[in-house]
Amino acid sequence: MNWLKVFSIAVLFLGVSQVDAQKKDTKTAQKEAPKQKPVDNPTKCSNIKEGTFLRTNYPKNLWYMTVKDNVQTEYYNNGKDYIKSSMVFLDDCNYKLIVLEVKGDENRIKVDDVFTNKVLATQDNYLKIESQIAGDKYNLVLVKVKENKK
Repeated sequence: MNWLKVFSIAVLFLGVSQVDAQKKDTKTAQKEAPKQKPVDNPTKCSNIKEGTFLRTNYPKNLWYMTVKDNVQTEYYNNGKDYIKSSMVFLDDCNYKLIVLEVKGDENRIKVDDVFTNKVLATQDNYLKIESQIAGDKYNLVLVKVKENKK
């Protein structure tokens, strides 16, 4: 899937959620809002090393990702298209993705492309990732939905 389309969808979802949030009465929102748990300190970067992940506000048929044995696979189009990458950890929270295989017509990602990723924050099963390729930066919020079994 074209990254521009993915980014546009994310911006649309964020805009809709912001409009809805602003419509709520602030007093009612304060009464309804549970206390937010603080981010993990220290950051639990190892959460990215294995499991199945979804992007917040994305249905699973649009995008999901699995990580097992230092291989990250991102699935699109109900799992018909994918990008498979090797994960090379530079330290606990920083890693590179080297694209090994791409299946799908609309991908601008090519074999041997390299992404530089950093786990910025975690909170329970949520991870905030900064991903960079060719000078472009993307911030992603992922939720870990289950562990892969060995």
